[in-house]
Amino acid sequence: MNTDRLPLRERKKLQTRDALIGTALELFTTRGFAATTLDELCDAVGVSKRTFFRTFGSKEEVALAPSEDLWVAFLAELRVIDPGGRTVVDVLRATLITALDEMTGEDWAHRVLLGRRLAAETPSVDAHGLYFCERTSRTALEILHTRLELDDPADPRVRLAMDMLVSAFHLAQETWAEQPGEPSKKDFARHLDRSFDLLPESLALTVPARR
Repeated sequence: MNTDRLPLRERKKLQTRDALIGTALELFTTRGFAATTLDELCDAVGVSKRTFFRTFGSKEEVALAPSEDLWVAFLAELRVIDPGGRTVVDVLRATLITALDEMTGEDWAHRVLLGRRLAAETPSVDAHGLYFCERTSRTALEILHTRLELDDPADPRVRLAMDMLVSAFHLAQETWAEQPGEPSKKDFARHLDRSFDLLPESLALTVPARR
């Protein structure tokens, strides 16, 4: 996201948001999520708690903000992408890859990795992530049903396509995070493509008969 043309006030808001995310993830990782108070986080960044709550709703939200930014961009792109006669799964795939390309922060991949680790060891962070995922899926379905103009507003095929997207994403994220070293955004995109490529094969996979 190019912020150079934004008004100064908006640029400062984004700078404060970025500082809160980076500092929060550093403190949560080194001191522990529960052990890091909101006062300590705000003092470290030099902002008030009022400023924090104008930016984030909770410690859990700031911990997962880098991942959530991807899905916010995904929803925005889904509202404008040209379906172009493609399958719904292919449209969703293209939308997610485009959203990933928009994650331009140098530390984005590293921050996603830290947030994922926090979610794995902190029930409240994990619960927030699950809630965000469900809410995002519902919004995506509403957008799809509006844009596709389907005769049946409850067409289950759209939900299944969305579920396949989420499943492919989680598989990609899991294999990406398990890479040795410091996995990059480019690695993430590669794992996403691989997961999507395997979807047709997984649907056609058969179990051999026992002899």
